[in-house]
Amino acid sequence: MAAALLCLTLLSLLIVHSSCEQVPSIIHDACKASRDPPACEDWLSRFGRVPPNATALQLIQSSLQVISGDLKKGRVLAQDILKSSAGNPNRTTDAQSCLDGVISSAYRADLVAGALHRRQTKEARAWMSSSLGAKYDCWSELLNETSKPDETTPFFNSTPISGGSATLSMLVNYDLYGEKIGLWGPVRTERDGFWEPVTRSKPFLGGGVPRGLQANVVVCKGRGLCDYDTVQEAVNNAPSGSNKRFVIWIKTGVYEETVLVGLDKRNVVFLGDGMGKTVITGSKNAGQPGVSTFRSATVGVVGDGFMASNITFQNTAGPKTYQAVAFRSDSDRSIIENCEFLGNQDTLYPHGMRQYYKSCRIQGNVDFIFGNGAAVFEDCHILIAPRQQNPEKGGQNPITAHGRTDPAMSTGFVFQNCVINGTEAYMALFRSNPKVHANFLGRPWKAYSRTVFISCELDAIVTSDGWMPWDGEFALETLYYGEYKNAGAGSDTSGRVRWSSRIPAEHVASYSVANFIQGDRWIRGI
Repeated sequence: MAAALLCLTLLSLLIVHSSCEQVPSIIHDACKASRDPPACEDWLSRFGRVPPNATALQLIQSSLQVISGDLKKGRVLAQDILKSSAGNPNRTTDAQSCLDGVISSAYRADLVAGALHRRQTKEARAWMSSSLGAKYDCWSELLNETSKPDETTPFFNSTPISGGSATLSMLVNYDLYGEKIGLWGPVRTERDGFWEPVTRSKPFLGGGVPRGLQANVVVCKGRGLCDYDTVQEAVNNAPSGSNKRFVIWIKTGVYEETVLVGLDKRNVVFLGDGMGKTVITGSKNAGQPGVSTFRSATVGVVGDGFMASNITFQNTAGPKTYQAVAFRSDSDRSIIENCEFLGNQDTLYPHGMRQYYKSCRIQGNVDFIFGNGAAVFEDCHILIAPRQQNPEKGGQNPITAHGRTDPAMSTGFVFQNCVINGTEAYMALFRSNPKVHANFLGRPWKAYSRTVFISCELDAIVTSDGWMPWDGEFALETLYYGEYKNAGAGSDTSGRVRWSSRIPAEHVASYSVANFIQGDRWIRGI
């Protein structure tokens, strides 16, 4: 009898052990895709939202529900900090930026859920990348300014950010492998020898801001001559949440104002009379109390579907002010054509989402195209400008500073058929003493910075190293900086830094307008 009981006990243990091996937890398997599987498992298990026998898609949807709860708590914390920051302009600015980031993150996360329901995984990935980026920005804003460091910053870092990262990694795997969860694993990048599959069967035939748009309202200088005297007035009167374009014709003139196109102002279009004719200018800068780099923008756009053509965006902040943004955008599916961006450090800020810049002129000197957007620049002129202080002494000028913080983010800067050189004033300085001038294609603002130059004309002002480190070895093993079939005296890759790459010919199409930002779905022929 004892022997029989022993045998039954051993048999039951073997069955349980076998069952555990054959039917692993869906959470355990899915979290293999994350950067921190134990933390991912704990995060998803803690809330009990994953249904029994869930599919991979249901698990991702459950994770979005958890994220929604996290963001509600984060919003309350950010509001508390904002209330306690009265009298401190810098802390108030950072707390408000954090709160705005939480609101934006929640908005994008809600869009992800809808995209998954429609099986639009590329859209879901783009929006989740933005949602995660907004949470990271909130955390970094609070890191040095928060009045509740023991509660708020650890919360954002350990819960919304890590949970968002895990969800995004699962989305990437779901996009690539679907319900075949056994194939899921840590997200790979170009540095791991992985490129996104090219899924577009038809070539992108080009496009831009549609021709022949009729203005809904007109802005001009001189009270009473047009519908509005300022651009901001026109934006304020655009309908909220509209799916139709609202076209604002901004006539020739210099408009000294700060313009914000809010999250609820979708499909707003700015039409000007030409570069240098219609000019929107400001001088806010990060050296002023209560002004961050983000809030220094002369024009800031958040509402999706924004378009602009034939306008100059400018920031004229003086030489002792450092970061001063001319144009900042978080607008998804945004088209900017025949526009000019003038500044010095941090001129153009594609902060987030998918953006297309065509036939534009972008001028500055330090990190003057920066951010964490998924932006394609096509047929653009990129111009180095002289430093404002002691320009004859030269200096190091990195053109780009991309800010991807997670390998699963579908963000990066792509330059195609662009020209890289200097303004006339800069070229005169360069020719007079080239040894003191060093210009670079970019440097890594964040750990997974990604920037590529394809079929561009690189002038001799581009140094043989090509790329510049940010600080020591930071990001050098995780960034991706690629070049392919560029021309000009600065295009020789034989002397490039070891951590840059030549894009393999078979993978160049991964960076096409259609593949990288799904532009064939929303950029129409002109």
